[in-house]
Amino acid sequence: MPERRTVALVTLGCARNEVDSEELAGRLEADGWELVEEAGDADVAVVNTCGFVDAAKKDSVDALLEANDLKGQGRTQAVVAVGCMAERYGKELAEALPEADGVLGFDDYADISDRLQTILSGGIHAAHTPRDRRKLLPISPAERQSVSDVALPGHGAPTDLPEGVAPASGPRAPLRRRLDGAPVASVKLASGCDRRCSFCAIPSFRGSFISRRPSDVLNETRWLAEQGVKEIMLVSENNTSYGKDLGDIRLLESLLPELAEVDGIERVRVSYLQPAEMRPGLIDVLTSTPKVAPYFDLSFQHSAPDVLRAMRRFGDTDRFLELLDTIRSKAPEAGVRSNFIVGFPGETEADLAELERFLNGARLDAIGVFGYSDEEGTEAATYDNKLDEDVVAERLAHISQLAEELVSQRAEERVGETVRVLVESVDGEEGTHGRAAHQAPETDGQVLLTGVTGGEALSVGRMVEAKVLGTEGVDLVAEPLAAFVSAGGEGRAGSEEAGR
Repeated sequence: MPERRTVALVTLGCARNEVDSEELAGRLEADGWELVEEAGDADVAVVNTCGFVDAAKKDSVDALLEANDLKGQGRTQAVVAVGCMAERYGKELAEALPEADGVLGFDDYADISDRLQTILSGGIHAAHTPRDRRKLLPISPAERQSVSDVALPGHGAPTDLPEGVAPASGPRAPLRRRLDGAPVASVKLASGCDRRCSFCAIPSFRGSFISRRPSDVLNETRWLAEQGVKEIMLVSENNTSYGKDLGDIRLLESLLPELAEVDGIERVRVSYLQPAEMRPGLIDVLTSTPKVAPYFDLSFQHSAPDVLRAMRRFGDTDRFLELLDTIRSKAPEAGVRSNFIVGFPGETEADLAELERFLNGARLDAIGVFGYSDEEGTEAATYDNKLDEDVVAERLAHISQLAEELVSQRAEERVGETVRVLVESVDGEEGTHGRAAHQAPETDGQVLLTGVTGGEALSVGRMVEAKVLGTEGVDLVAEPLAAFVSAGGEGRAGSEEAGR
């Protein structure tokens, strides 16, 4: 009988990393590894790191050190770093953090089982030398799909896997193993990014943009539905570019209705949209397709023209407000969220006032605010007109306070609305919580369902219609309607019907 090998995956960062961890889990289980939840119960703790900004890097290092502290206390014998930080820094991270027994890049994912076995057996797998992954694929998007030897995490091909990894109906799922039983799961639509925002280093270690084929996305969604998933969230660095390397920039518009028709799926959500690439047809599909959430995760970053140009981005306050007006003319209940950077090099008081003008007029449901800091390897890090740290901190505090007030006001506007809530947790003490169509997982608040009696107990994964009675900051308080489950979709027509 083969020796029992156990592994735990600790995931930090974004939803894209969560998909990558589940691909690694699928590969490892297919090769006989036993997956366990707690790092202390595993022979090997694999930490899927984030390498985006300093705070995320610190969290990744802390997680690696915490896992290292388990050595000698229980079963844990090795700690291995994977993910964006490991890919981005490679040997540098290995030298700076000897507590990690291995630092593996994306090119190691296909052989993850052999890599972990080598490390567990006391061997050494040399950390890779980082390289600009944008140079691994052709400059022309149309030529990228023919390249088969570049590692693309989350793009695993269908294969025969053990029970619980692939459905009994056949090997149509990617190399993926669910790591939790949540009723929502992310599906990777593409990898990489062709944009060259001056503050962002992601394309250098995630590579150029490349789409997954629609059939792979559909098959993975069908498999997830078989695992009990009710909502899928499409993720990538830039979903609005989906299909450009497949010969059809409007491919997302045709794919969304197909995803919404998958048996068992109750809601399809699209994240990571670029304002400069929004198309009328895409807005139409997002606001009118049953079961597709009228949800717009728009990466505005700022609204002052001079700051946006320095960021290598497009748009301005008035154009952004026009975009939001267009969206809400088609779906008044649409959810919109965005992130913003304040204190960018050269940002003036007038620029900050312009951002405030936009925020006050935008009626956003969720707002993330970040203070600028240099990110090595980016164009912005070379700019001369940097603001003092205390000025950045002051502006961050000011805009953050404004954002908190504005999202609370936007939540209050929803009092009286009827919303469809996906139940995600049922707790005797904490109550029953879920999310409405305008709320993405973990980032946009939640809904507390009240007035549920013992005979009306709600279960995780159920879709419930509820009337919003009040708010708690960005969160909503709602009471389920008598007919719990609606037959309508997430689009405009279903919502209007419910509100009559």
